[in-house]
Amino acid sequence: MSLKIFYGLILLLIISTGTAFAQESLISVQTDDNHYDEGDTIVISGTVTTIVGSTPATLQLFSDGNLVDIAQITIAQDGSYSHTVIAEGPLWKKSGEYTVRASYGEGNIAESEFSYSPKSEIISTSTNYEVDAGSHGTFDVEYTINGGTITNIVVDSNIFAIIVQIDAFDEGSITLDLPREFIGAEKQDGKDDTFIILIDGIEVEYQESVVLADSRVITINFEQGDSDIEIIGTYVIPEFGSIVMIILMIGIMTTILISRNRLAIRT
Repeated sequence: MSLKIFYGLILLLIISTGTAFAQESLISVQTDDNHYDEGDTIVISGTVTTIVGSTPATLQLFSDGNLVDIAQITIAQDGSYSHTVIAEGPLWKKSGEYTVRASYGEGNIAESEFSYSPKSEIISTSTNYEVDAGSHGTFDVEYTINGGTITNIVVDSNIFAIIVQIDAFDEGSITLDLPREFIGAEKQDGKDDTFIILIDGIEVEYQESVVLADSRVITINFEQGDSDIEIIGTYVIPEFGSIVMIILMIGIMTTILISRNRLAIRT
């Protein structure tokens, strides 16, 4: 009796294992990010483990059960596939979770999800931030940020920089109106030079949209989780103040030495 039970359990195990393997999908799917804003490019990719002739993969994109996009994709010889979708148009007005469903042949389905925000719901903040310049008082930096918030802006006179500390809860961008009186990047002939921008120690590019006589407006893109943005120029106000003090001290010492020499000559 016990042997019958034992063999019965073995048989059930074999059947359940075979069923599990039979249900494993031949196709996988993923997106290149887990959140997108309106206008972003969504890259959908995946692989097919067993290619069946010239059978294409079918991609469907749903929002709350409503079809947003559909496409048939040719599978490459190595089993990979890729498809891009621009998140814009009349079907991209609702925020929330979106589902990508990939199907291949009969019964092979895989799904992936991402969140989406239309422009009407993208949080953007525009205001001034008061920067502490030590003994020089304070100065304002006008900024606009989306995808995060500014937690602090500090001056680092050792590297001629201001450091913008942010809480990046999503990928986004920050636009800063930098007053020339307090920070700038200039060549020896007085013409504008490029800033060096570091995000968490890694150099990144920036866009300069407006150049005015009293300020420069730059835009920097950042990723979710980024924290410190260093904007390095050729001068920053506390360092400028230190140079002025050094020059003043040299002038005072020179005056004293000249006065002493004159007194020595007279005697």
